[in-house]
Order: sequence, then C-alpha cells, then structure tokens
Amino acid sequence: MNQNQTLIEVKSLCKYFPVSRGMLLKAVDDVSFKVRKSTVLGLVGESGCGKTTIGRLLLNLLHPTSGEVIFDDVNLQALSKPEMRKMRRRMQIVFQDPYASLNPRMTIGSILTFSMKVQGLYEANRQERAVFLLERVGMRALDMNRYPHEFSGGQLQRIGIARTLAVDPEFIVADEPVSALDVSIQSQVLNLFKELQEELHLTCLFIAHDLSVVEFISDHIAVLYLGKIVELAHYDALYKSHQHPYTKSLLSAIPLPDPKVQQSKPPFSLTGETTSPINPPPGCRFYSRCPKKKQICKEKQPQLVEVEKEHYVSCFFLD
Repeated sequence: MNQNQTLIEVKSLCKYFPVSRGMLLKAVDDVSFKVRKSTVLGLVGESGCGKTTIGRLLLNLLHPTSGEVIFDDVNLQALSKPEMRKMRRRMQIVFQDPYASLNPRMTIGSILTFSMKVQGLYEANRQERAVFLLERVGMRALDMNRYPHEFSGGQLQRIGIARTLAVDPEFIVADEPVSALDVSIQSQVLNLFKELQEELHLTCLFIAHDLSVVEFISDHIAVLYLGKIVELAHYDALYKSHQHPYTKSLLSAIPLPDPKVQQSKPPFSLTGETTSPINPPPGCRFYSRCPKKKQICKEKQPQLVEVEKEHYVSCFFLD
C-alpha cells in the first residue's frame, strides 16, 4: 500500500452552530489537512476544541457550514443519500463511550451482524464472520449470545472495534476510544488497535486529549485549539522540535515516570482566560493565553505555514 497516496483531504472546513440571534459558535474554523492511506493522524486538544466535530464532519454525519471533505477523490457533500449509504461501508467510527454506543437490547452477535445486513455483505456466513471478529479482538465465540451489560468497559470497547471492522472499512475515526477506560485496560485496547491498523492497512483519524497516547498510535499529529489547527507535523518532529506555545504547554503536562526527571523538567504553564469560541475576536485564538503575544496577534489571525518539511505551525513568532 502506497502511504504517500492521500485518502482524505480536508479543504477549508468550517462548522458553525447558531446559539442565539446573531451569535455563532465556531466549533471548526477554516481547517485543512490530509490523511494518507494506511497511516494514522492523531488529533489532540483540550475538551471542547472541536475534535469530535471534525471526526463527524469527515464521516458526513455533520454537514459543514463551508469547505469540503474529499474521500478518495470524491466530494462527500456532493453525494446523494443512496450514494452516501454505499460510501459508509468504507468509513466507520469507534465511539468514546462503549456503554452508550452498543444497543442494550441486542445480543453481541446481532450487533455485529446488523451492519453486514444493512450493507448486504457476507449473506452466506455472517455468523461465522461475527465469530471471527470477536475472536480477533480477544473475545470468545460464546459471547455471541450475551448482552452488553454482561461485559466490562474494556470488553465492550473490543466489541465496538469488532463492529467497526464488520464491513471491511478503509477509514476509521477513533473518537477517544480509551478515555473512558481504566488506565490498566487502556494499553491493551491501544495495542489491539495498533495491531489491527497495521495488519489491515487501515487509515485512521485518532482523536484524543492525551499526547502520550497519540504518540504511541500516530504517524502524524495535528494540534487543535478552539477550532483551528495550530501545529501539524510527523509525531517525531512534533515531540522533538515543536514550535507553537500551546503544543509546548501540552507536552509539558505529560507526567514522567521518573520523579527526579519530572522535578528537573522546566515548568511551563499558561495564564489568562480561554477565548470564547462564540463570535471570537479577529486575532489569534490563543492570544489571551500566549506568553509570546504581540499587538499583531490581537489584530490578525496567523496562517498555518510550513516551517520545515511536513511541519506546519500557525504563529507569528517561531523559535
């Protein structure tokens, strides 16, 4: 599989939600990026910055205010409902909350075969396919006749991953798939997800707020702040030569296992109030919290520029 070939291209994507007369919540504001085939793009940022909204826009579960999502050279917004239904076989999602994303009235076998039935796949051997998927994610064939309430959160997320794979998708949005799990279970689910991604050559958008998780799973990482990408780079470049002060603050918050190294790490904390995403001012969204801010930052929005190969930063004052 050619990893230089683009599967998803996002062009100037915007999603605004009206909150009252004349007031717009700009959840996603002029976002552009590409996701190459068989790679994982990690999308990180604090809660409420627009990560999940971007994931749903990529799947056409939400319709953008403006901009385009191009999937394998096809503009998703131009598709009719029947065409989009066919396209959905190629793109799936793993939800954040495994307890809420599985129908409590359906058995695990029914949950896994339902999507195959909708898409008209595996008519002759749906049950066998469901058993294969369950066993591939570390569950048992006997679990086919059980209900979601009989499983733990980690087991339910494994079942959720199996359901996602049931229709042989090419692209998966993983919306914080381990944030609702115990820390001891997170690593197991992450290892499983990484194995499946490499084995099946899946293309993924992995959404998280934990940079250490994203580093483990991703090839490239995009840092999102209040609906705008402030830095985008290969994971190695982002961790070793990050440029944006918000990225620096996120990385400084990662705890280190060695207490002595943790104590020797120079502190980096942000001050100021977060800018409201409702009718935000014209300048940089990070202005109110940035230690480097100047007058130009208050007046103009910095553009995402390439500072080195495949490393993009949105800031007027780079290191």
